[in-house]
Amino acid sequence: MELPPMFFEVHRDMPRQGPGSDDSTLRALRLAGPLPTAPDILDIGCGPGAQTLCLARATGGLVTAVDTHQPFLDDLAARAAEAGLSEKIIPRNQSMCALADPDGAYDVVWSEGAVYFMGFEAGAGAWRRLLRPGGVLGLSEAVWLTDTPPAEARAFWDSEYPAITSVGENLDLLARSGYRVLGHFILPSSDWMDGYYLPIRARLAILRPLHAGNPGAQEVFALEEREIRMYEEHGDSYGYAFFVARRDD
Repeated sequence: MELPPMFFEVHRDMPRQGPGSDDSTLRALRLAGPLPTAPDILDIGCGPGAQTLCLARATGGLVTAVDTHQPFLDDLAARAAEAGLSEKIIPRNQSMCALADPDGAYDVVWSEGAVYFMGFEAGAGAWRRLLRPGGVLGLSEAVWLTDTPPAEARAFWDSEYPAITSVGENLDLLARSGYRVLGHFILPSSDWMDGYYLPIRARLAILRPLHAGNPGAQEVFALEEREIRMYEEHGDSYGYAFFVARRDD
């Protein structure tokens, strides 16, 4: 999925590139249960790496953080250095669809708000081989929270991510893909608004007048605002679920 340059201008320097929080990352880690001392972790679609830093701090492990947008990786490297975590984080520019790591390279494979680029089933299935026996998979994914979403929300997701499904269907997909589910939960609304949408809305207020004569930029801004408004009006019908599962051997 190729994103327009103005999208990255909107999202530049944002703390996160999707809904989430350190609290939710840590809650998911607790579901994983005991991990090896200093585990090897792969963070797929890391963005600027808020959760990467949290994983490194919480586990003491070595986190390989993968993304295809180099400015995000540069931002992560700078934040890791500022936090004294440079030796614990390896930024790597690589597509999640073409990971060349050997089988069984990691104790933990993690991806917050990014598996939709491949699809939940495809990502969970493809990344299983990267886990050591008994290794842990952590994924956050958009889900329906009702069987009867409003028509406007349905139309929005049909255009943005038609593969969105329910929590129960994703749990079944994990089981069929060779995992034993350890737990799951729905991210709170604050993970959407405080950690993601409100900073974007503040950036839009700055960028709109600067690009008043650029129809392409204004279209990107309108799409971003539409997404925020959609959640404000219909966020009770959809959300992000965090799934934590163990490779079942």
